[in-house]
Amino acid sequence: MMRRALLAISLLILLPFVVQVYSIEDSYVECERVVNKWAESSAENVKTEDKLSLKDLLFFLHIPRTGGRAYYQCFLRKLYSLDKECPRSYDKIRFDLSKPNCNIVVSHDDYSLMSKLPKDITSVVTILRDPVERVFSMYEFAVEVAARFLVHPNLTSALTSKVKPKSSRMVSTLDIWPWKYLVPWMREDLFTRREARRLGKLKRSALSDVYNTEDVVMPLHEFISHPIAHEIIHNGAAFQVAGLTNSSYLDDAHEVRRCVRKHPSLGQFVLEVAKGRLDQMLFVGFTEDHKKSARMFASMVGLQVLSRSKSAPSDFQPQSTNQKNVGSSAQVVTDKAAEGTNQANSIGDKVFTATDTSSPKGNMTAEQLMRKYEQLMRKYEDCIENSHKVQKSRHAMSLKRISPVNFTKEARHLVPDSMLEEMKILNSLDMELYRHAQSIFLQQQILMEDHDKQTKILAENVPVEIDAPRNFLLLLVTLVPLVLFFIVVMFKRSCCIKYFYVAKMKKAG
Repeated sequence: MMRRALLAISLLILLPFVVQVYSIEDSYVECERVVNKWAESSAENVKTEDKLSLKDLLFFLHIPRTGGRAYYQCFLRKLYSLDKECPRSYDKIRFDLSKPNCNIVVSHDDYSLMSKLPKDITSVVTILRDPVERVFSMYEFAVEVAARFLVHPNLTSALTSKVKPKSSRMVSTLDIWPWKYLVPWMREDLFTRREARRLGKLKRSALSDVYNTEDVVMPLHEFISHPIAHEIIHNGAAFQVAGLTNSSYLDDAHEVRRCVRKHPSLGQFVLEVAKGRLDQMLFVGFTEDHKKSARMFASMVGLQVLSRSKSAPSDFQPQSTNQKNVGSSAQVVTDKAAEGTNQANSIGDKVFTATDTSSPKGNMTAEQLMRKYEQLMRKYEDCIENSHKVQKSRHAMSLKRISPVNFTKEARHLVPDSMLEEMKILNSLDMELYRHAQSIFLQQQILMEDHDKQTKILAENVPVEIDAPRNFLLLLVTLVPLVLFFIVVMFKRSCCIKYFYVAKMKKAG
């Protein structure tokens, strides 16, 4: 009797743990089903050779803190006239249907925006950055923008103060994903710490590490461990390319995200989808290799836009980067301390449709095309130089309010290796995606180098004026052997990815 009683008691004690184990297993199986279903529905079925041609609509998928704004200001606004630019969306789709034939979309939206666009006539480009460096930059920018609100005596004043925008097309940083979440979080934290210092509750930190001055600003180690960082920042590039941010248009995005966070091994599905989408993009650039990326972008994207232009080099008048010329896209407001402006042209969740799939025809020689290309690069370099000066000044002005904290590249080198390793682990999907993008970048570099050689040869030997589409076709014909090589490489890589995917499914089964 005693043995039976002890056995019964033991079973009662163990029962909750057994139920919990079965519950976890059931949860994993269900999550695997959800994520696998999403991954299968997200598979890319685009022909590899199509990716090399710029289609009628260009979607610039802007991953935050990768230098994408410089590409927009200094490249795209010089390539596309105002009437061809779609109003930018930084949070949810806000296309102006009075401009159904716009040719370029620049957005912080994730890849799920493609569900609102005519996919068959849309090319996608993006820029990636070393994941650890991007986390640093996300932290620094969130603090920098939040610090601008410290001109106010308290948080209540900062929240209630409104600044009238200079233009109806301007949009507050607080309306832009992901800053609409990160800046208010940092802003509240800065005011809380300032008040605590005033009351003597926080001791002055040593300045040996500006990323650990808890009396002034949230330390970096606290920032990367916070649930908000896990939700928005970590593996942010992979989730954005996969179309699974917390601002996604997909109905199942929230459930897929929840499952991946609960069962990190399922993140491999997200990674493979993101890799496949990078493979099909017209261009993938790198923040770290900015100059080479810029010339590559000009060769792979800029030349195709220029070849369709009617104007000769002497008539080429790129848009001004002066703040007065805002254009059809919303200008980002980041230099005011308290703003509440709304983005213009908000029409709700409407579906964009393009009705004009024709390209303008003009007379252009290869020599003219080459001159326009070189002119574009000169304009870009001048624009970048001016942009860096403005950013440096704005950066210094903002950080004065949290002095003596000053974020620099040199200061990053003082961060402990243990924290850097933690950031890599927290961004393991982004690390893998970045490595995959490096192989794509190398292939693009080979294409660009050969393309530059062929363009120079044509510029020297083909002075006859022909229609722009024929001219560009001639350029492509000269690259047939290299393009075929590129397709073979892409095919082999695709087969490897499929093999990995099937093997993983069998192993999971």
